[in-house]
Amino acid sequence: MTALLLSITPAARAETVLPVGRAQSFWLHLNSTPVSDATIAVEAKRRAHIALNAWEGELLRKLKAVNPDVKVYVYKDLSSTRSYACKNGVDDAQLPTGLGYCDVRKRNPEWFLRDKNGRELAYSGYDGHWQMDVGNTAYRKAWVQSVVANAKATGFDGVFLDNALFTCDTYHPGVCPAKYPDDASFQRAYRGMLAEVRRGFTAAGLKSVANLSNARLQRGAWDSYSTYLDGGFDEWWLTFSSGKLLEDYELGWRKQVAQIAANETHGRMTWVQPHFDVGDTRAFRYALASLYMTTTGEAAIAEIAKTDGYGDPTPWHPEYEWNLGYAAGSYRAVAEKVYRRDFACGVALVNANPTGSAKVEVLLHRAHRDHEGRTVRSVQLPGTTGVLLRAPCPSGL
Repeated sequence: MTALLLSITPAARAETVLPVGRAQSFWLHLNSTPVSDATIAVEAKRRAHIALNAWEGELLRKLKAVNPDVKVYVYKDLSSTRSYACKNGVDDAQLPTGLGYCDVRKRNPEWFLRDKNGRELAYSGYDGHWQMDVGNTAYRKAWVQSVVANAKATGFDGVFLDNALFTCDTYHPGVCPAKYPDDASFQRAYRGMLAEVRRGFTAAGLKSVANLSNARLQRGAWDSYSTYLDGGFDEWWLTFSSGKLLEDYELGWRKQVAQIAANETHGRMTWVQPHFDVGDTRAFRYALASLYMTTTGEAAIAEIAKTDGYGDPTPWHPEYEWNLGYAAGSYRAVAEKVYRRDFACGVALVNANPTGSAKVEVLLHRAHRDHEGRTVRSVQLPGTTGVLLRAPCPSGL
């Protein structure tokens, strides 16, 4: 049943139009799976950003040979050192972290974080991950110096920083470090670490993108961390599975969409990762249309079907090739939790009401083409759905 019928006229053209063009996409290749030359030839040209492990220097060089402009980042965990990356007392030459477990164990055991009983904190569910004291000035400097040297020597454009954490009991529920017994002190330590990252990376000409997962649940967290970064990665963005799509409320849809706007106001990137089953067009379109609500062209999207499934490239969609042209201002509400943003060559529509809520019909001001290429003059959107629609571009675009 249709809940509401709306006839919307085009938004007034903003004084300064914002370029959006096509959606960007990224690829997190972190599971060290083989990559064929045929895959490299395709993905190097169509992905804006690619993250690799430190030991994949040869893959980096192949990607750059195909497309010198693709930005390639090295994965480094901001928060841990890994005992599995040390064999017979010698740390691996190429690490998933900034510093080697055996070297830190020998030279600076005080850098291991401990609980109130003096026990070192390990990550629950991740064998061989030991939490480091990011609030320690000496640790910060050593970490940045090591990561910068490694990234520059291999030829990476930047660093993908995993685990910029917000809660003091992350990875060990109910147990906080003795040194940081609450989230406020824990986050102060991370802001200090990111400030050191900023200084060192800027001097070295390296970009930084950090995993800021669940920032929406912490007041001011996204902005306070992002100020030190070139970009933020939201690991769980809008769709948590095919059956769980995030609706609009204070800490829901509007908060995650606002993350993109906040970053792009300051010239920063946002990488978003929705989770859903392969072939779930509803979840994909909801996520993509939501991204278009605020991006000015610096946001990138890549879905994932299985948590930590960072092997083969994520699916490529025809919509990534669409060019909607300039945005005619910001997005606006056209009904309760139903949003629209107009572009020179199309429109993005999102119904962010709960899944299962009544359809809302939106009348368009001109004929558009939908995802299947059909001509439409109105669309009906159930809760947690979205669409991109194309229209003829004005002359000159």
